[in-house]
Amino acid sequence: MNIQVINSDTKEANLSIKDADIGALYIIQHELLKNKDTEFAGVIIKHPLTNEIWMRVNSKSNPMSQISASADAAIAEVDKLQKLINSQIK
Repeated sequence: MNIQVINSDTKEANLSIKDADIGALYIIQHELLKNKDTEFAGVIIKHPLTNEIWMRVNSKSNPMSQISASADAAIAEVDKLQKLINSQIK
């Protein structure tokens, strides 16, 4: 996964993400939208042939720290799901 910051300031961050799974980014978007400081969080595929995904986050506070915290929360949620699935398989 290759992530580049297109632009970032105190209220908005735009990222270009290459070679990523959009499903994982949807989970991060979901976690971002749970936060009351997040005004907007969007994920789009720039073009199906380029394998590039754009993410935009508008926030009342630092959007880059919110993205990081939401990624950590998404990892924790997926870990819980994996444990649940593994417990049902055994």
